[in-house]
Amino acid sequence: MTGQVGGAVAGLTAVSAWILLRQAADARRVIPMAEAPPPRGDGVYGAKFPGKPLSLCILGDSTAAGYGVHRPRETPGALFATGISRRLHRPVRLHRLAVVGSISAGLPWQVDAALEHRPDLAVIFIGGNDVTHASGRPAAVRHLADAVRRLRESDCKVVVGTCPDLGAIKPIKPPLRWLARRWSRQLAALQTVAVVEAGGRTVSLGNLLGPMFEADPGRMYSSDRFHPSAEGYARAAAVMMPTVLAALGEDDRVAGVPGLLAEGVRTLPEAADEAVRAPGTEVSPTRVNGRDRGPAGRWAQLRRHPWFGEPRHWFGSRSTGDGAVRYTPEDHQVG
Repeated sequence: MTGQVGGAVAGLTAVSAWILLRQAADARRVIPMAEAPPPRGDGVYGAKFPGKPLSLCILGDSTAAGYGVHRPRETPGALFATGISRRLHRPVRLHRLAVVGSISAGLPWQVDAALEHRPDLAVIFIGGNDVTHASGRPAAVRHLADAVRRLRESDCKVVVGTCPDLGAIKPIKPPLRWLARRWSRQLAALQTVAVVEAGGRTVSLGNLLGPMFEADPGRMYSSDRFHPSAEGYARAAAVMMPTVLAALGEDDRVAGVPGLLAEGVRTLPEAADEAVRAPGTEVSPTRVNGRDRGPAGRWAQLRRHPWFGEPRHWFGSRSTGDGAVRYTPEDHQVG
């Protein structure tokens, strides 16, 4: 009887994978391709500030690359570089190494390239293509953990935006949508555990922009109806910016900040599960009574922050109050 049940489960899994792959291919035919590859945006931001530029590398897939926007300043890398340079009053040199269409198995080559630039900080977005290609989750998570570990061994700080909830994407129809949502969340939880164990920090993306995309898809989607628009990327970068600054040792999150939600310490698996269910949540390693592990494993800290209606003073005097970064030409020098 047990063998029959196991065989039935395996059969359902195989059918689910076949459906996912088939409908993912159908979705790609429905979703128009962008007119051109995303702009690179590499160069120095905040060149007017003194000191040695901070080296920032952006790794991952099309989301990390900024697929769907047309100006370098609209890409996630440029948004992070602009925000960091203004907050720290120092130049930031951006290296965008993310590859459109990349799965987690492609991270080793991106890390090789990043290490040549001696990065101080790496931001990684990965996982969506692993879901739509039905990549094995254990292998995908292993590649991500190895990437974080290698970067941390070079004394590079690492922040990972975990797998988004692909069930929130309109062109994806049921049953693919249901499978994509479940598999996205499972992968995001596994990524969180692996990244924190390897010494990095995560921010859960989930359906972070889902309600806003539902309310105003023309504004929040790019022309391909799949990737975020410039405003969508800016809002996602704003949610991750506190974690990026905390990784660099610049943490403005103190008691009494309006809208700051309660912090909590959990075991790492518990923190990962909570983060998946609450998009915009940071998970980072922590210690309890001087120890990083307890009887149930590593300790982790959860932090949640106001989203898009709260003032975000870490962007400096040019903050718009809506969480977006406003770029000005003097922020960026190519080269």
